[in-house]
Amino acid sequence: MWPLYAAGFTTAFGAHGIAASLGGLSGDAVTSLIVLGGLLALYDGAEVVLKPLFGTLADRVGARPVLLGGLVAFAAASALYAIAGSPGWLWAARLGQGAAASAFSPSASALVARLNPAAGQGRAFGSYGIYKSIGYTLGPLLGGVLVWAGGLRLLFAVLTVLGAAVAVWAAVAVPVVPPLPKARQTLLDLARRLADPVFLAPTAALAGATAALSVGVGFLPVSGRAAGLGTVATGAAVSVLAACAALVQPRAGRALDSGRLTIPGGITAGLLLAAGGLGCAMLPGLTGVLCGAALIGIGTGLITPLGFAALATTTPRERLGQTMGAAELGRELGDAGGPLLVGGLAAAFALPYGYAALAALLVAGAALAIARRAPDGG
Repeated sequence: MWPLYAAGFTTAFGAHGIAASLGGLSGDAVTSLIVLGGLLALYDGAEVVLKPLFGTLADRVGARPVLLGGLVAFAAASALYAIAGSPGWLWAARLGQGAAASAFSPSASALVARLNPAAGQGRAFGSYGIYKSIGYTLGPLLGGVLVWAGGLRLLFAVLTVLGAAVAVWAAVAVPVVPPLPKARQTLLDLARRLADPVFLAPTAALAGATAALSVGVGFLPVSGRAAGLGTVATGAAVSVLAACAALVQPRAGRALDSGRLTIPGGITAGLLLAAGGLGCAMLPGLTGVLCGAALIGIGTGLITPLGFAALATTTPRERLGQTMGAAELGRELGDAGGPLLVGGLAAAFALPYGYAALAALLVAGAALAIARRAPDGG
């Protein structure tokens, strides 16, 4: 399992480490905000398009070859800019990294599900999630240190070594998991399965959690600055959010496996907690920012392992790659849609209106989850 955790860390570290460093570049690499936006969108755009395709490929040829190929491609794409160092190669490298992550990220999730029994899915995805959270947390910090020490090319060189090392580790330690035989599936069959509430409900919850997380990371510092807080205080708020999410995920997974927590109940609680965090973020001052960060972190930490465990336990094992790829697509849409919603309303009215709108969506999702459970008394 450890190479799979390392793969989760790699995609998170690669995404946020570079994204947080691009804005500080000058000269001919990032010449305008439009160029910056394009470079930021390349990675996520590639993932939105390619993750479902690579997930389906993992079901067809096996998740391990797609995992290894994606990690090798990630190292190769990172090496492009580390060696060449020109603006054109920066675009190519960023696109290549996103495409490669689209291969190894859903494959790693599928292998986490395949290599663990149904009774251990919560613990497995809780552990996987904590290492992705560490990557998201350390990415901006370590990325900034590397760029300060040796420029962006040094960061890409470190990612080259990281991707290659994890690929070798996975080749040695991850067992061969052959693809399972499966019945022929038409596009209509796929559409029906993806529209089924068994898939749609946890995926929507994961998208909502990712939206809240992205908004917290991106906009809580804005609220802090508006309240007169310095960069240390706002940085501490983001760290509180990431730390809460990282600490809660494995505990939520263990509680699920031991029967102390149910998937519907945990996801509903997570949505309400994240919504409460967004409500706290509307309050002025340090207390509102820190309480908002803590509740958003706890809520998303509850939802993430439970959502993936729900998908892993209800999906035919021969379709795990496809399901995880589609679920990752849902998360990417939440990652982009949450900040767009909050930013748009903040520009038109004020930032608290954006927080309120996203909180209302999360509460509506929790209400739907409660309504679905009501008929059977769940």
